[in-house]
Amino acid sequence: MSVATQNGAALPAVDQRQVMGAVVASCLGWALDLFDLFVLLFVAPVVGRLFFPSEHAMLSLAAVYASFAVTLLMRPLGSAWFGSYADRHGRKGAMITAVVGVGLSTAAFGLLPTVAQVGLVAPILFLMLRLIQGVFVGGVVASTHTIGTESVAPKYRGAVSGLIGGGGAGLGALLASLTYLAMSAIFPGDLFDVWGWRCMFFTGIVSSILGLFVFSSLEESPLWKKLAAEKAAKAAMQNTAAPVEVVRSPIRTLFSRDYRSILFVNLLLTIGGGSGYYLTSGYLPTFLKVVSHAPNGAAAAILMICSVAVVIASIAAGHLSTFIGRKSAFVWIGLIRLFALPALFLLLPTAQSITMVGVYAVILSALGSAGYAPILIFLNERFPTAIRATGTGLSWNIGFAIGGMMPTAVSLVAKDASQLPMTLAIFAGAISVIFLVGAFIVPETRGKLDNGTARESA
Repeated sequence: MSVATQNGAALPAVDQRQVMGAVVASCLGWALDLFDLFVLLFVAPVVGRLFFPSEHAMLSLAAVYASFAVTLLMRPLGSAWFGSYADRHGRKGAMITAVVGVGLSTAAFGLLPTVAQVGLVAPILFLMLRLIQGVFVGGVVASTHTIGTESVAPKYRGAVSGLIGGGGAGLGALLASLTYLAMSAIFPGDLFDVWGWRCMFFTGIVSSILGLFVFSSLEESPLWKKLAAEKAAKAAMQNTAAPVEVVRSPIRTLFSRDYRSILFVNLLLTIGGGSGYYLTSGYLPTFLKVVSHAPNGAAAAILMICSVAVVIASIAAGHLSTFIGRKSAFVWIGLIRLFALPALFLLLPTAQSITMVGVYAVILSALGSAGYAPILIFLNERFPTAIRATGTGLSWNIGFAIGGMMPTAVSLVAKDASQLPMTLAIFAGAISVIFLVGAFIVPETRGKLDNGTARESA
């Protein structure tokens, strides 16, 4: 059946309050969910000792990152479920359910018994919760990564893409850094291994309550409302009383002959962008601990500054794509990352002061996030409204799931902490090549979000 032709009706009137609400909700929803994920990264060494004990410290750490990758692997499934719902029935309901689900599943980690208490049952329960959490996070992507960009004027879509994708990540990391700093002060030394890590997970309850409060008054995006109105009008003209659906099967449409090649090409960018992010901002908390040996307070301060740099760099890179085009932005940023990321990983261990460690870390984080800042709007522009949440969610989550496995691979390849800088440099160079290949292959999409005409599909 035909997905829909969306050019026949004018967009519903949208006031600025509604636009700002959609942007804030998208950014905050993504930030809260990444905050819940980042909590694990901040307590990775502790969790490794308590749930995946090993005589080899790097194997224990690799197991923790593997549990992080498990969550990422479930995200495509969450995008399929929640994205299909968001395309058929609206973004708002999918967003509320997914955000609350992530927060509650995160809080549940604080209740888990450790290996010392229940043996092998502990890591099994831990991994099961990670699977559940991953499904909800995938749902958040499908909704937050569409409603904000669909609501703003074309000239702001690149900046909003960076604000939601990279800025939301930076804000989530900043909240996690503040929480880590607070918990380290409340539970100093050995107390953190007993209660501090649990209380960090318990903060997931706060994100659930906050998300429910913020999103309850959210309006649907004008593009989705336009499509729903067209479907309703078509049904009325046919004198049918049947319920109106935006599309019978967004997932089936996405994997049809017309769209599956688009999905696969998108993955070159999302794998390269996701890997770059997880190897920089994602691995920095561990790098500062095991390589730079930064004290908890200094590490938390550096990570907070990095989070601010990520927000600024992401908005700037996203907005740049509005002026020079999505494709050109990917190419130029990719070329810079190809040389800069490996160099920064090799320079970090040579830093003679904590200040220089911070400088290198900030630049590393900014470049790691700038690469994927325009990806969100690029993906939105690759799909019509009727399958946009599903297409964007799956493209993003499959790529970032593969990217999320990079820290695990790094921890397994590096035999000890001294090998981490070189290993990270090699991995960063390799994923930058993948990103650049995607940048040269993909078409320019700037300005195509409102076209919305889909091909015929079975």
